[in-house]
Amino acid sequence: MSQALRDARRYEEEHEHAIAPKERPGYHLSARVGWMNDPNGFSWYGGQYHLFYQYHPYDSHWGPMHWGHAVSDDLLRWRYLPAAMAPDMPFDREGCYSGSAVTLPDGRQALMYTGVSEELTPEGLRHVQAQCVAFGDGVNYRKYEGNPVISAAHLPEGGSRFDFRDPRLLEAPDGYRAVVANDHAGVGGRMLLFRSGDLIHWTFAGVLAENGGRLGRMWECPDFFELDGRAVLLGSAQDMLPKGFEYHNGNGTFCLLGHMDPETGAFVEESDHAIDYGIDFYAPQTLLTPDGRRVMIGWMQNWDTCNLHTPSTAWYGQMSVPRELSIQNGRLYQRPVKELEALRGAPVTYEHVKIADGELTLPGIGGRMADMEIELEPGETPFNRFAVRFAKNDQFHTGVSFRPVESVLKVDRKFSGSRRAIIHQRRAKVRHDRGRLKLRLILDRYSVEVFVNDGEKVMSATLYTDLAADGIAFFADGALSFNVTFYPLNP
Repeated sequence: MSQALRDARRYEEEHEHAIAPKERPGYHLSARVGWMNDPNGFSWYGGQYHLFYQYHPYDSHWGPMHWGHAVSDDLLRWRYLPAAMAPDMPFDREGCYSGSAVTLPDGRQALMYTGVSEELTPEGLRHVQAQCVAFGDGVNYRKYEGNPVISAAHLPEGGSRFDFRDPRLLEAPDGYRAVVANDHAGVGGRMLLFRSGDLIHWTFAGVLAENGGRLGRMWECPDFFELDGRAVLLGSAQDMLPKGFEYHNGNGTFCLLGHMDPETGAFVEESDHAIDYGIDFYAPQTLLTPDGRRVMIGWMQNWDTCNLHTPSTAWYGQMSVPRELSIQNGRLYQRPVKELEALRGAPVTYEHVKIADGELTLPGIGGRMADMEIELEPGETPFNRFAVRFAKNDQFHTGVSFRPVESVLKVDRKFSGSRRAIIHQRRAKVRHDRGRLKLRLILDRYSVEVFVNDGEKVMSATLYTDLAADGIAFFADGALSFNVTFYPLNP
């Protein structure tokens, strides 16, 4: 073990005790100490779920990338393990960037990640990116001495060695595949496919998908799998332009749905849409659970608002609630993992609550850690707007509102206590039946995730309102009724 990794492990052990449990999310994984971004190596290994993450333990701002590490039995209650990797070798001295994990036939776990090193070019010092591997037992990992195993020498003509990252390992009948994001002159982001029999020796197998200027510029963080008879490619794109109600986050996520050509084995894209329509969601990864569910988790943050508000100076960054995926109606549907139901307390239920031109509260509904299901029941006269407001007191609140005439759902945190002109609102086009709509809100101290119509669309947002603001209220412009079932959550 290198001195850099020893130092990181010692530092996180010494400093995590300064963070009180109530200062963290209750069931969303947050940084052990310091900074967290992209999920890495999301996997099932040794009878537990493992989640690694981009990590800078020494500061709550982005810095030289390590790999943090946590394990869970239920995807919701996480236990921190020692940092898995530090930037301590010539091939990753400038950072151990994102990657993935697989279990080897001999029982070891293999990690594949992007190592970043410096190179003097005519333009000055540049960061070169290449793919590296490490092998371990679920706690300690040893980097392969011959790293990198996929380098600029493996790139097709025109591929950038400066934007070449985030390998997603896939098991195949003859060994392994790796999908790696790459920038290409004149084309923009591409997802490249590589082939190996042993994780050490790799050959270029082709271009899985390419941007062509459609969805932002550089593509990052690929994931690729088959689900419900469809081929699914997930990615995150930099500098996206809006397309209708899609892709409003600049640095955002996308889902490409298609099929595999039986003759060529190529991915044939058929449609695309955003993965999350809220403010804070990036770089998702998936795993296949032992019972066969495809589950996704993402970094619940937006690059444009990092560090502008935070509940603590000791940690920054959290993951989304893990989400079960399916393909329905030509879309990626997402629902909170079923394990969340085990955290529910006794339900508080109200049926056919009438509300008209004002705000109301309901006894037993309040708090910052909750699972709340709402179904709108429009009357004969159309209503203009319905909203639920949470993290609320006389001064603050965050809201989710629905305007049926526009078919628009909006998340709005401008009154959440922020003192900066950051992104406060996002809107999504939603389907409804004359105002009838289903919402499920997952609240966890510093975040909200809104699942629309049983997961057809999702909107995620972080908020850092003082925890004393814990009221929940309902508002209407016009008249309607609604049903609500409220579960307090107890991790």
